[in-house]
Amino acid sequence: MLTTDCIHPKILEVVASCGHGDKILIADGNYPLNSCTNENTTRVFLGLAPDLPTVTDVLKVLNNTTNFEKAEVMDPQGGEEPEIFKEFIDILDTGELDKLGRYEFYEAAQAKNIILGINTGETRTFANILLTVGVR
Repeated sequence: MLTTDCIHPKILEVVASCGHGDKILIADGNYPLNSCTNENTTRVFLGLAPDLPTVTDVLKVLNNTTNFEKAEVMDPQGGEEPEIFKEFIDILDTGELDKLGRYEFYEAAQAKNIILGINTGETRTFANILLTVGVR
């Protein structure tokens, strides 16, 4: 029997195959997952309804499933920092997030080491996060 909260078979399979430095993208409901990931990224479309599930719902479960050494977000550049960034920091228990410009984020999300892309029902803006798998 599994001892993690994650019960999604495909997500568990891909997370189990991740190595140090591989990345996971958790995206909001508006993120172009098909066109802004690479051809080898396993894509999981979880969005069921607006805000069901949210990016933070998925992040909480994955954070209890594997270890992350780095988190990157899309910087609103000049705008107010999105409230969700504080939630990311609280969930990951980290003091900071690496911020990438919009197009820099899209480019990073297409790298060969993006192993898993998860689309959610999240409706908040700038709610996308790239997580780098660490070592235990």
